[in-house]
Amino acid sequence: MPQSGGAGHPHPVLHTEKPPLTELKSFFTDATGGSGTYGHLLLEQSTAPFQDGIVDALRPYFESAHADAREHFHKAVRISLHPEAGEMGADATYPNCLPPKTIRGLFGEVMAGMIAEAYPMVGTKSWRIPIFLFRGHGAVEDYIFDLARDPTKKREVHGRPGNDFIGLEMAADGTVTAFIAGEAKWRADLTASTMDTIMKGDGTGKGAARVYKDNGVWNDINTALPVPKGLQQMCDLLAIKDRDTFARTILSLDEALLGKSSPPRTDLVLVAGNRSPTRPNGATLLPTAAAPADYKATRPLQIVEIVLEGGEDLIKRIYTSLWVKHGGA
Repeated sequence: MPQSGGAGHPHPVLHTEKPPLTELKSFFTDATGGSGTYGHLLLEQSTAPFQDGIVDALRPYFESAHADAREHFHKAVRISLHPEAGEMGADATYPNCLPPKTIRGLFGEVMAGMIAEAYPMVGTKSWRIPIFLFRGHGAVEDYIFDLARDPTKKREVHGRPGNDFIGLEMAADGTVTAFIAGEAKWRADLTASTMDTIMKGDGTGKGAARVYKDNGVWNDINTALPVPKGLQQMCDLLAIKDRDTFARTILSLDEALLGKSSPPRTDLVLVAGNRSPTRPNGATLLPTAAAPADYKATRPLQIVEIVLEGGEDLIKRIYTSLWVKHGGA
């Protein structure tokens, strides 16, 4: 499998950091389920409150995931990667400056990539995310441009279009042999009704009589094409960053985009949130033995449920510490 940069010189904006496996195993207890082409993974925070060291352990992966977008956005809005206090953009560094709701969404997307790389998934493939696609978030670029020039211009930022993340399985020569793509969601209070809304969309009525509009995650996954949205962007970025090392990978992506090859796709849905007061340890909100009836696609499906204690504080501490000297946690 190709390594970014070649000759021991990794490009700083390709995603090269490996998941902190030892720390993840200590931070989470895990339970696996599923059968055939369905997998379910439950990750529950093992101690509460979380230990300070988990922020230090997760930070390098999060910085690696956001490095390309950070370089891109800072260059696009004409601010330094590390502006000093008083300089233009000192209050607009990416991703630290983003609104809390946007940051919670980013957290879910990074965790989706981290868990896919770190834990066995359905199909026992080895997934790799050579670069995250956060630079494709045009609303963030607009937000940072305004904030760099007027620190009072704080507002909400709508979500990034396309798949929340894309991972690749690659042969030793870099040929892409499979895709993994899907959705990542964060909710502060993760209950059964919240999960129904995430997965099934808006609804009317209460309890068993509630009728859903089918505009949630299940609809997004069921109607998704075999070729993930965002694949062209990944192809373009690999060509820009390290065409020589990823030449075979780029060719594989070109062939898939042109319909000349059909690497199989695995769907992944990751939902993370805080444990509700009534949720016992080990309880899941989505089925563990077989795929839910709401899943209509015929591809392999992997579900990940992440249960945290004080997750919003963890997210805040991670994102305020990125690219801050001496940790900043």
